[in-house]
Parts: sequence; structure tokens; C-alpha cells
Amino acid sequence: MLTCREDIIKERKAYAESFASQKRKILVCAGTGCIAGGSFDIHAELKRLMAENGLPCTVELSDDPHEHEESIGLKKSGCHGFCEMGPLVRIEPEGWLYTKVKVGDCKEIIERTIMKGEHIERLAYQKGGVVRKKQDDIPFYKKQTRLVLKHCGHIDATSIKEYIAVGGYTAFEKALFDMSPEGIVKTISDSNLRGRGGGGFPTGKKWSQVARQKSPVKYIVCNGDEGDPGAFMDRSIMEGDPHRMLEGMMIAGRACGAKEGYIYVRAEYPMAVERLRNAIAQAEEMGLLGDNILGSGFDFRIHINKGAGAFVCGEGSALTASIEGKRGFPRVKPPRTVEHGLFNEPTVLNNVETFANVPLIIMNGADWYKSIGPENSPGTKAFALTGNIENTGLIEVPMGTTLEEVIYGVGGGMRGGAEFKAVQIGGPSGACLTKDHLNIPLDFDSLKKIGAMVGSGGLVVMDSKTCMVEVARFFMSFTQNESCGKCVPCREGTKRMLEVLERIVAGNGEDGDIELLEDLADTISAAALCGLGKTAPNPVMSTIQYFRNEYEAHIYDKRCPAGACSKLKRIYIDPELCKGCSRCAKGCPVGAISGQVKTPFVIDEKKCIKCGACVSTCAFHAIKED
Repeated sequence: MLTCREDIIKERKAYAESFASQKRKILVCAGTGCIAGGSFDIHAELKRLMAENGLPCTVELSDDPHEHEESIGLKKSGCHGFCEMGPLVRIEPEGWLYTKVKVGDCKEIIERTIMKGEHIERLAYQKGGVVRKKQDDIPFYKKQTRLVLKHCGHIDATSIKEYIAVGGYTAFEKALFDMSPEGIVKTISDSNLRGRGGGGFPTGKKWSQVARQKSPVKYIVCNGDEGDPGAFMDRSIMEGDPHRMLEGMMIAGRACGAKEGYIYVRAEYPMAVERLRNAIAQAEEMGLLGDNILGSGFDFRIHINKGAGAFVCGEGSALTASIEGKRGFPRVKPPRTVEHGLFNEPTVLNNVETFANVPLIIMNGADWYKSIGPENSPGTKAFALTGNIENTGLIEVPMGTTLEEVIYGVGGGMRGGAEFKAVQIGGPSGACLTKDHLNIPLDFDSLKKIGAMVGSGGLVVMDSKTCMVEVARFFMSFTQNESCGKCVPCREGTKRMLEVLERIVAGNGEDGDIELLEDLADTISAAALCGLGKTAPNPVMSTIQYFRNEYEAHIYDKRCPAGACSKLKRIYIDPELCKGCSRCAKGCPVGAISGQVKTPFVIDEKKCIKCGACVSTCAFHAIKED
């Protein structure tokens, strides 16, 4: 138990020396993606093989550096980010990264790499015949600036000792003993840190509004209810570096005069919940959470609340209502959360990534932070890069990085050399960006000017085979399903928009449907109660704006230009290539093909269900799809 500042300084020095004394480390990725690929089994097998070979292995850091001088540290790290290459194993001190590791590879890793110091080329990342031994040399990592995600993949995600060893809780110590609450708020305000949950509201302004409230009871709430399709930035931080997020919340508590914090996390994130509970228990046991922390007189405790998976609970007032045990409905504002939030008390509400930035700013200063990225949107941003792109995974780049740099630099370009068509940014509340936007800087203000938003950080990349009408239908279906139903514009309006979109992709679009969608979108955006409803039409409006010709083709020509909508596919037989063998007619499940043997067969489009059975059956490639 640490009871004063001198205690944590002493422990930090001891843990840092122990961490440095581990000359050899094996870091097995224990993020959700790699766990699904068997990383826990890999960790267990490596441990077994080291024991079998008489190799000293330590899985927990000690405060005695002499215990680690000859041992090999075997660690369960957080997400490395390069998810599609998992399970990942990093070898230190060389910095080698082994990809797509299997349990069967463990014996070779121990015998060749650990015992002989040899690199295993077949497990290294390879592209275009070039082998990249070191993680830092892989273009996916080389072109990033990992600050918030710095520790993910480099320390044991379950160890407070390793977090302290690499400087963890130093910012909290500084905020506790060397800064006044007003000074902390000023530093965060001067840094111009903006909320990473989507809105981009100035964090320092929010903190100052809560700090000046006269109520003796205040709360710090962390929004970990990450619900956007394809987004997993917050999950990776909670799983891979939970103490950094806790530290940010603790600093916020000190700055605003709060004694309690709540983390609202999705129940679908069981690993994140487990890691957070473990981190809180470790901090309490060490004396960094609780009463009279480090003898400073500051009290602070953190609780976890699991959400049931309602997307609307990502909205502030719905989230706090859910923590209180009520149904997650948004409410009319004002009053704002900073005045009447959780349990009707002043509340700081920020998301996971925002809190994870706070220790960096307190340690390095506002000027350092503002030196990264554009002045009005400084710092870095984590993005979940998914879709039709070579390198998918979790990335972190400076704000202001262009879309082209993300897709072709970090992402490695389109998969299979396909043509880039669009990217959906900001999830269901965001918008589509096109080729014309490749040079747009990804920051709050630049995106707002073109009707888009950073959002939580989801980036879904699409190629020329993607139907943009179907993309709009997918996101509208998600939003309509997730509508809480409290207000009519969102509840009924999104339902009407979805019905129109479903009709269009089914080939039953009518003249005036585009104008109807635009009218509905205007009404919903203007009249919906909360942010979910107000932004629900964004994907539809942006696809109409940039791909109106695709809507028109669906409605008037009954054709999907991308060839993705099955109801609008046309399958026909080329009479020049048809040999009249009748195999296609025999294989058609609905009897849509007719003809005479040795003469060209024909397809009845009214009967055809577009199943494609005939296409695969024809040995002469006479049956075509468009």
C-alpha cells in the first residue's frame, strides 16, 4: 500500500529497473481479435515449452530487478493493431514481430529465437518479396504516430506494475502534488484537447463548467459504449492499456472536485470489463484509488456499469439515465450534463480516448500537445480501418493527416488493386467521402465544412463493387433498429426512409423517391430529440449528394451499376457462345431457362431468381451477369 508521494517514486524506480533488467521479452497479443485466433493457447504453450527446456520464465513483474536478470518475460499484451495478421507475437529486445502465429509454431520460436537468437523468416511480415523483421519497419506501423496506443502491444495489459514501470501514474502524481485544480483545467484548456467521442467539444471548457458548479457532489463518467459498426478503438484501449484511461479519469476528478467516477462499457466487451475490473482492483490495493490517496487528502473511487448494447446509450443523457437504472432515453436540453448529469449532479462526460490523452498532456504540457496536428484539432486520433483495403486494423495518426495518407500510406492501398470508390467515416452518424476528398485533412473543422465528421473513428473503405444505395440502406437499417423510439421524427422518420431505400434496392423504386428521402432527412435532422436522430440521415444524404446517378439507375433503369444488388442483377445467355447443351436448364431450380438442344437457350427474366446456379454450371461461359 502506497501512503505518500515518496512511496510511489520509490516503487516506480524499482519497477522500471526490473522491467529494464528483462533483456528478453515475449509479448503475445491478448486483444480480442488475437484471442479469437488462439493467442491464449499460444501463451500457455510458450510457457510450457520454456519450463520443458529449463528456461527461466516470469509472467509477473517484481520490484526486485535481480529476479529478472536471467529470466524471460512472457506477457499478455494489448492489441498491436495489425488485427488481420494476428495472432501476433513480438520478440524483444530485437523488436521482431511474428504474424499469424499458431500453437504449432511455438516450439520453433523457443528453440530457434529464444535459445539461439535466430529470426524465423516465415513468420515475419512479407510484402512484395520484402521481409520486414522489425515491427517498426512494417509500413503499417512506420507511418503511424502511436501516442495513446503507445503501450498497447509493448507491456503486460494486466499489470499495474508494468504500467508504473513505463511512467504510469506520474501525471496523476504531478496533478495531485504539483498542480492546483485550476491549473489542471487551464492546461487541458490550453492544449485544445477536443472530445474524441465524435462531437469534438473542447474538453477543458467542459471541465471548467463542472469545476465552477457549487454542488458538493460531482461525477466523472467515461463513455465506453462504443457502438458504431466496425469501430473498436475504445475497446482496444480498455483492453490494452486500462490504467492510462483510469489515470485520465482520476486527474479529471482532481481537477473538477469529484470523488467518484463511473465507466459505462458495453456488456459485449467482456474482456474490456475484465481488464478494467482488474485494473481498478490493482489501483485500490496499491492505494491509488480510495480515501486519502498518497496522503494528499484526495478521495476517488471508480465503478463499472455494463450497458445492454443500446446504441442510443452512447448519447450523454441516455447513458447517465442507464447508469441510474432507468431506461436509456435521451432528454431535452438544457439543462446540460455539466449542470445536471448523473444523479442530477454536475458531471464530466468524456469517452475513453479523450481520458487516455489527459496523462500525456499533463506530463508534456499544452504546447507539446498543440505541436501535433492542426491548431484547432491538435493531437492524434485512433481509427478503426476496415473494408476493402490491404491493411485493416487499429491505427493512430496525427489529426490533419489526409485521407489519402491513411488509405494508401498506412492502409497499403485498395485490396487486390481495386479502384477506390468511397469511405464511410463517423459510423451511422457520419458520411461518405469520395475520390475528390482524398486530400481532405482528417480533423474536426475540415470534415465539418464538407458535411462529414470524425465521429468515434470508424473508417470503412469501399471499392468500385460497392453499391452506395445499399450502403445507405445498411446504415439506415442500423439506426432505425437502434432508435429508442422516444421522439416521432426519429422513430417514424427513419422507418419511412428505410422503407424507401429497401424498395429502391429491391428494384421497386419510383419517381420522386430521391426527393422524398431528402424531405424526410431535412425533417428528421431538424426535429429529432438527440444526436442519434439528428445525424441519422447523414449517410443517405451524402450518398445522394455524391452518387445520385446510382440512385437514378436503380429507380429508372432498374439496374445496380456496381452489380451488388441481387434483385437488380440481369442474367442472360449469349447466343453466340451457347452450344445448346441444356445443362443450365436442368440445373435451374425454378425452371426459368428453356430451349431446344443444340440451339441457344434463353432465360425468362420474370421467373429468374438470380441465384447464379446457371452461371457456374455453364462450361462455355455463355451465361453473363450485369
